[in-house]
Amino acid sequence: MRRGFIVAAIGAIVIAFGIIFFLQGNSVVGPTTSFMYSNPRWVVNGEWIAISGVIILALGLGISLRHLKS
Repeated sequence: MRRGFIVAAIGAIVIAFGIIFFLQGNSVVGPTTSFMYSNPRWVVNGEWIAISGVIILALGLGISLRHLKS
C-alpha cells in the first residue's frame, strides 16, 4: 500500500508542475523574465506534463486498490 501512495503522490506533484508550466506559458503566473513566460511551447508542454501526472496518479491509485483487495 505504501508504494501505491508514493506513486500517487509523485503523480500529484507532476500534475501541479504541469499546471504551473501551463499557466506560465499563458502569462498567468511567474516572473516575466522566465523563459517559459508567454511561450506557447510551454502551454503544450504543461498540458502533456499534467496528463502524464494524471496517468501516474491513476497508476498509484490502482496499485493501492489492488493491494487492498489482496
